[in-house]
Amino acid sequence: MKPEPNTVNAPDLVPVPGGPDSKPSIVSWRPRIAPAQLLRWESGLLIVVIAIWILGTSTSSEFLTSTNMFNLGLQSGEIAIMALPMTLIVISGEIDLSVASIMGMSSALLGFLWARHWPMLGIFALILVVGVLAGAINGLLVTRLGLPSLAVTIGTLGLYRGVADIILGPNTISSFPSSYANIGINPVPGTWLSFSAVVFIVLAVIFGVVLHFTPAGRSIYAMGASPEAATFAGIRVKRVKTMLFIVSGVVCSLAGVLLTFRLSTAVNTNGLGLELDVVAVVLLGGVSIFGGKGTIIGVVLGVLAFAGIQNALLLTNFNQEAASIPVGGLLLLSVFVPSLGVLIGRLRARMTAKGRTVSPATGPGHA
Repeated sequence: MKPEPNTVNAPDLVPVPGGPDSKPSIVSWRPRIAPAQLLRWESGLLIVVIAIWILGTSTSSEFLTSTNMFNLGLQSGEIAIMALPMTLIVISGEIDLSVASIMGMSSALLGFLWARHWPMLGIFALILVVGVLAGAINGLLVTRLGLPSLAVTIGTLGLYRGVADIILGPNTISSFPSSYANIGINPVPGTWLSFSAVVFIVLAVIFGVVLHFTPAGRSIYAMGASPEAATFAGIRVKRVKTMLFIVSGVVCSLAGVLLTFRLSTAVNTNGLGLELDVVAVVLLGGVSIFGGKGTIIGVVLGVLAFAGIQNALLLTNFNQEAASIPVGGLLLLSVFVPSLGVLIGRLRARMTAKGRTVSPATGPGHA
């Protein structure tokens, strides 16, 4: 994936003045970015979110009830959780399409081990290890072998889904203890939020702090803007990207556990096809598919917009077989709208060049 020119949120890497022999490092670079630029996409997205929620309220009196807010967080919680590590990966200039397959593989492993009377803590520990290994395979194939992340994660998407099929086969496991199964039907005590929504909020704060307030976050932006410049600046690009894929594997494994308990069922098709929803949320949040641009605030707003649309369509008895139409539409808009300015600029340049070509020649012989 190549960096997009003139990105809005990617830090313009400007060297801090120093001696000519000074060694470049991540602390030798600082972002030059205006607050108005940073929040331009997010401000527009906030207006869209408000409009969606007003529309939802006007179409159904149940939209803003505490029960529906709980259901809204429940339905989109796992997608929102997986969107957070995906955000960092895309900003770094890569992509991970295996997220839903890792989630499904973790769900299948949970059911398989529980049916064989493993202790739940032991199951959680093994699922964590599997998430680390799945993410490491993605990361090492991309960084050490130099393979494109799009091709690698399409391959592991099928690989991890196949592993889920082998682990569980056609079996369905639904004999989980009520203390775990209740995670999917009861809110967090004292709130109207689902457990997955609370996990998303906590992780969003952690990812936001890392991305926007730490040297690691500046490294991620730098890699997405220009991997070569980041390497010359002393950033260990391969190591950082591998760690991002590992974090994605771990978080998706956690999402698989939450999904299994929410459905109270482990089956090899859990999470099938959700990678499209995750990508749609991330791009809708203003993260550039070319890397180097995006914010956690934007992704949170993207989650609210996505969840609001899905929930409003559900309350209005929209044909669920056509539910992928809004998702696909959001995906196209989130790619097209940020590129509109660049497309208009190119069109103007071509028109200007064409005008110069057809204009009458001037010179001494044409005076």
